Amino acid sequence: MAVKYKIKKGDEVKVIAGDDKGKVAKVIAVLPKKGQVIVEGVKVAKKAVKPTEKNPNGGFISKEMPIDISNVAKVEG
Repeated sequence: MAVKYKIKKGDEVKVIAGDDKGKVAKVIAVLPKKGQVIVEGVKVAKKAVKPTEKNPNGGFISKEMPIDISNVAKVEG
């Protein structure tokens, strides 16, 4: 069973550990089964994409990766 967290989608959080320590941003998604959150502009990775009809050239896209929920703190107010 997944644990219930106080951090929800849309909350403002501050990153308290890791490379992006100190950043304040909005939560995009919460992954309760993994105990992780995806935060806007935090832990951004470049992903290679193959050419498709929508994107005929392919290339690289920037994508936020999940971080552990213990590494963020909810910002009040």
